[in-house]
Amino acid sequence: MILHAISRAGSQPQRPCIVWLHGFLGNHQEWEPVSTAFYEWPQLWLDLPGHGASVDLQTIDFATTDALIATTLAYHHIEHYWLVGYSLGGRLAMYHATHHRASGLRGLVVEGGHPGLANDTDREARLRHDAGWAERFRHEKLSRVLEDWYQQPVFSDLDEQQRTALVALRSQNNAVALAAMLEAVSLSRQPDLQAALLQLTLPFYYLCGERDVKFRAIATRLGLKPEVIPGVGHNAHRDAAAVFSARLLTLLHDSTF
Repeated sequence: MILHAISRAGSQPQRPCIVWLHGFLGNHQEWEPVSTAFYEWPQLWLDLPGHGASVDLQTIDFATTDALIATTLAYHHIEHYWLVGYSLGGRLAMYHATHHRASGLRGLVVEGGHPGLANDTDREARLRHDAGWAERFRHEKLSRVLEDWYQQPVFSDLDEQQRTALVALRSQNNAVALAAMLEAVSLSRQPDLQAALLQLTLPFYYLCGERDVKFRAIATRLGLKPEVIPGVGHNAHRDAAAVFSARLLTLLHDSTF
């Protein structure tokens, strides 16, 4: 099985491919406002399991999801690539980077992604948290669940108009598929990747919004100086697409391929 994906060669096909990984509730279209600036690069936009045109694909854990990503890259003959991932996509990108040491990965860009929980108490609390949301996704009206989802502290920077727009957009998802994906790749089931990430020798950049205090602190704990996008919160690439793409473009141009 492979994930649904859209590929584009780019005007300089010798460059590494940029592989875009969206967040929970999103799909490959999330990256369109950003990715248009990268016309020189080959690009691949994925729909993760349970999302977009991969809605009917199921996964059970991080290893299975990563295998789907790797198989999809192979299907599209992508041998050298950068991973760019937001939130859940960032967590999967970090997992991939620390579990495919002999792959063609050339660099890692994470926006607001968590490297993993360090103790069992936090894991158990997160397991209960995600199980509760999964149960609501399965049994309640999706728009009602999403209204509460976007009241979580990580989305505190959103105003009412932004929340309403996101609820309308995300209500197009399949709630049962979302519940299954949330449980499969819950943060409670993710390995603590911090030590492995600190040992990476490839370029690793971390971007986050100025108002995303939680993930700015996480980047600091990773020993990284985050690339801060001014005036926005957790979903910086959506709320400040032009600034985000310009910053990312500079990072990729400045990196050695």
